Amino acid sequence: MSDFDHSHLDGRLLQLLLAVVEEGSVTRAAERLGVTQSAVSHLLGKLRTIVGDPLFVKSGRGIVATARAEGLAVHARVLLEEMRRFASAPVFEPAQLHTTFTLAANDFQRDLLLPALLRRLRAVAPGVALRIIPSDVPTPEMLRDEHCHLAISPRPPDAGDILHKRLFADHYRVFFDATQRAAPADTAEYLAAEHITVVYEASRPLDFDRGLAARGLQRRFVASVPGFAGIPAFVHGSPLLATVPGLLQGSLMRGLASCALPFEAPPLPMYMIWHLRNRHDPAHSWLRSELEAVVRALPLAAAASSAAVA
Repeated sequence: MSDFDHSHLDGRLLQLLLAVVEEGSVTRAAERLGVTQSAVSHLLGKLRTIVGDPLFVKSGRGIVATARAEGLAVHARVLLEEMRRFASAPVFEPAQLHTTFTLAANDFQRDLLLPALLRRLRAVAPGVALRIIPSDVPTPEMLRDEHCHLAISPRPPDAGDILHKRLFADHYRVFFDATQRAAPADTAEYLAAEHITVVYEASRPLDFDRGLAARGLQRRFVASVPGFAGIPAFVHGSPLLATVPGLLQGSLMRGLASCALPFEAPPLPMYMIWHLRNRHDPAHSWLRSELEAVVRALPLAAAASSAAVA
């Protein structure tokens, strides 16, 4: 362990570390920071002494960050954000806010929550806009990127700098075209039917199907689509079954018949997910509180459960 005085660590060294990690080059880091290569090399030497790690090693004609450097970069982003907050005014007035929040959500969460969220935000902050991007299966990198402020997903990434809070839980229902078939009477009939599903990652089934597999059960798929919006067109006029969140009954699945699953299945939890650097940011805290207000107005709000921040 280094016995170097840790008080020598400052914002310049943190910015330097991030620049070299993100650029993968001393030359490009120097250009980004507006300093000479020798200055970067000198400060890297100082940082190596402080943390007791080489931080970067040669790889071909370039350099790559060590595992320690990658981990320190995560903390550096948080520390730099805290420094910016330390120097900024504490007063937050939504009416004075002019910004675009980027939210990552797939079509279920997007259509269910975000139109109402935008209305709530702009009622008191007309200078606010939303940019919506697909979340697919959220990654820590998505949220470490300062251009993605919040993700909504049933799958929070497992990372020490990523926070999440449960918004609600929905229950799966089986949707079908009543002109083509009846509801499955039991588990055997359900499993014997042909199904359509949503697939976000080709190599990873939905958690619902992972749960079935753990019980030795498997659905028979004849089609998969990248989002819930693609399902109704396949179900209409066919004997296919679609097992999707029940809240879609009032939107995308309108016009289709539905029934409860013929067996017990865990509910589908939904989380809002954000980066540690935004934990105390007043604008971000306001954004999260407004999203929770939208959730409280959902039909299942009485059953919603908000767990502590992880």
